[in-house]
Amino acid sequence: MVRTEMSGKSFSLLGGLVLGALLIQVVGAQSGADSQKSTPAPGKAVSTAPSKSSPTRYRPDKFAGRARMYYAAVWGVDSLSVKAVESGELIRFSYEVLDPSKAKAINDKETEAFLIAPDANAQLVIPTLEKVGKLRQSSSPEAGRSYWMAFSNPTRTVKRGDRVNVSIGQFHADGLVVE
Repeated sequence: MVRTEMSGKSFSLLGGLVLGALLIQVVGAQSGADSQKSTPAPGKAVSTAPSKSSPTRYRPDKFAGRARMYYAAVWGVDSLSVKAVESGELIRFSYEVLDPSKAKAINDKETEAFLIAPDANAQLVIPTLEKVGKLRQSSSPEAGRSYWMAFSNPTRTVKRGDRVNVSIGQFHADGLVVE
């Protein structure tokens, strides 16, 4: 009988090799199972139909909380929105008045208003019609009422989804998304 002694170093080396081989087998088996899940078996159809979950009712807030507070505190307005109307030939900017004394500067008929679309390199103005005048409400503001103004977009350079800036005298609303 031949008796061999294993020293402590060779025993730990042998244990490490066995443990490493087991680890490789386990990882290989898991990745093989994952690849079988992602690749369909031959002859089986792959379903690309959308899930049957209900559509989300989540609508992101148009403004961050601080922007909303800023417009309410400094300018006395809320619910700022920009919409393409009349097949995109007009862009309507609307807002709700919270404080009539602060919002008076926005409703001033003499103050020029511009809608600036930096990505489209366009600056739109409020058109003046013969019998109607400017397409803008210019009465004295009342709390709780909504007001609007329409900007001419005859070449349809500003489209839905564009980010625009509205400038009315000292009032500036930046980064509004056209709906």
